[in-house]
Amino acid sequence: MRDTISNKLQEAFTPESLQVVDESHLHEGHAGHRPGGETHYRVYIVAEAFQGKSRVDRHRMINAALAAELSGSVHALAIQAKAPGEG
Repeated sequence: MRDTISNKLQEAFTPESLQVVDESHLHEGHAGHRPGGETHYRVYIVAEAFQGKSRVDRHRMINAALAAELSGSVHALAIQAKAPGEG
């Protein structure tokens, strides 16, 4: 699933940097966790596509790119999306 998320975000945004972290192990016993994990992810992405967009708009863009995964096996997605040059 991590590779699927990475590939879809790479195709959608051609980011300068992208890191997808599986944090499922941190959510054992919580809602949405399943044995085997692959349910909770954190995304760090820097892409020109986010220039001039609000945080909400950036999250919407990413959620749209990952709609199939979010409606299926991915329970939670934490997002840190920035435009190039943002701290």
